[in-house]
Amino acid sequence: MDEIVKQAMARWPNVPHCYGWLALDARGVWRMRDERAQALKLPGDKIAHATLLGFINRNYQHDAQGRWYFQNGPQRVYINLEATPYVAHNTPDQGFVLHTGTPLDDVERAWMTKEGRLILQTGEILAQVDDRDMAACLALLRLDGKHIDDEQLLEWLNLQDKTAGEAVGEAAGVLTMRLNAPYHRQIDVQHAELPELAQRFNFVSAPQAD
Repeated sequence: MDEIVKQAMARWPNVPHCYGWLALDARGVWRMRDERAQALKLPGDKIAHATLLGFINRNYQHDAQGRWYFQNGPQRVYINLEATPYVAHNTPDQGFVLHTGTPLDDVERAWMTKEGRLILQTGEILAQVDDRDMAACLALLRLDGKHIDDEQLLEWLNLQDKTAGEAVGEAAGVLTMRLNAPYHRQIDVQHAELPELAQRFNFVSAPQAD
């Protein structure tokens, strides 16, 4: 957190929180949502100012209830999340990099939803991969050790019936992801839906006032 923000919080400790005005979309874009955007449930305008983006990213955190916010001086601006609290971009030289600009030093686990969303986890960080990077990520997937194409992946996803337990998962095959530099490892890819992960990792998609 910026030192100037800490000073503002100490000077004005009782500034009301703000809800609904800022959102993080599934591609890691910060969006400003005015009253019209909120009323019509629109995504809002993209924030493009580099200095403002850096300020938001440096002061982005969450409370004990799993509500993510941007500490704007003395005021908490709570964030509407279209996907997960972080969004990852797949880069050729650094591997996966978060929308905040921080590289993922490791990838511990991965999930895929029925819609084909790829979600990565390391430590307390949960990040959905930008859908524009999924073509490159598909090349990293293996089904029972073999390369997989779009149709095979769709079939694997369709076979993921959570009520049938492990038997269905075994019949569908084992999906893995081979991570290139800088990770040089292979991890299993499980099936999960976003609400399940939100509950497991305690994050709130649309924070509301207490």
